[in-house]
Amino acid sequence: MKIRTLMLGWEFPPFISGGLGTACFGLTRAMDRLGMPVTFVLPRARPFRLSAGVPVAAGSSENLAPPSLFQHIRIRPVAAEMRPYVDPSVSSPAGAATLSPDTSTPERRDESDELSGRDNYGSNIYQEVERFAEKVIAVAESEEFELIHAHDWMTFPAGVALAAHSGKPLVIQVHSTEFDRSGEHVNQYVYDIERHAMHAAAKIIAVSNYTRNIILGRYGVAPEKVEVVYNGVEPSQPHETFVRHTWPMQTDKIVLFLGRITMQKGPEYFLQAARKVLDKMENVKFVMAGDGDMLYRMIELAAELDIGHQVLFTRFLRGDDVDKAYQMADLYVMPSVSEPFGIAPLEALRNNVPVLISKQSGIAETFRNALKVDFWDINEMANKMIAVLRHPPLQELLRAEGHKEAFKFRWEDSAACMNEIYHKTLGLA
Repeated sequence: MKIRTLMLGWEFPPFISGGLGTACFGLTRAMDRLGMPVTFVLPRARPFRLSAGVPVAAGSSENLAPPSLFQHIRIRPVAAEMRPYVDPSVSSPAGAATLSPDTSTPERRDESDELSGRDNYGSNIYQEVERFAEKVIAVAESEEFELIHAHDWMTFPAGVALAAHSGKPLVIQVHSTEFDRSGEHVNQYVYDIERHAMHAAAKIIAVSNYTRNIILGRYGVAPEKVEVVYNGVEPSQPHETFVRHTWPMQTDKIVLFLGRITMQKGPEYFLQAARKVLDKMENVKFVMAGDGDMLYRMIELAAELDIGHQVLFTRFLRGDDVDKAYQMADLYVMPSVSEPFGIAPLEALRNNVPVLISKQSGIAETFRNALKVDFWDINEMANKMIAVLRHPPLQELLRAEGHKEAFKFRWEDSAACMNEIYHKTLGLA
């Protein structure tokens, strides 16, 4: 039986602010290849059209027909906007005056804001979440579906409301929890949404056992309710080759951090380790690619560590620029404090770049051909960076074996697991 799924997400290429958009695209594209019919409801404040199956800003459409890239997937926009992360253009180091995104009045952030997890979210996010839930109920009236699939906390209220309204079962997929994003200083509003949805859902999908354990331990969910489905990586095309990109006159080694510059991703540990590397090696540059609420604090930290001239901040990268950043690198480092899975290391390895990942990540529990370190151990992080940069045989071994292992994480396998979970949820397996 082909189960018609109404899927709720808040980002989809090219509307991306983190790894969720990449995951949603990879998963739904694989579901399409398996013939699984999905209507993907996507909040957009501005209208867009589809080009080659991917949304782009353009004229509006109430109900978009299946694009050429997809045979069984429909993208359904609704008039709402989800902006979960603070825009660094309106942020600055703690205590500095900032402009609120929704007013022209300076807003001073204090320590209580940071300790509440507020820094992770835009000022209007709660209203946006409620607005999206209302719109989803209206959109669903004209859709036929047997099951609801909601991604991450911002779509959970819509999923719970729609399940109650329609009587259809709800499956939620947890790509990140509030404990990943905010540590012990959780935003109570977000935590309550997550907990309520976890207990209301028929089934919970975690992206790793690391995340599953957080769900069981922090949210009081029954173990039999939570399934693990790993993320994947897009396969290389038969004609695809990866050429090392370099800057003009580049002679230095490149170590890359690519991700949101937020507490969760551990950017300060990356810079502190970089300082220790530069104490022993001179010909190394460190690239930090991404945006986030800690961006300006990290620029200041680099200056305080006296390594500002060795660190390049690129801001957020898109499309081909992401691959070029990987292909310039001699090593990719993911020093995350708490990483539910970690698609970026797979993308790095897809581009033939060896990786160093934190042990506090979902991918670390199952991936063998990567160097691993506790995020807080900056001495060991630096030692492993130096080992890769100084020893080409080690770099080549990690690159070659990691590249092969990365492609064992296939979106088609994730989609097949999802299909099985759907059938079990509906009592069809």
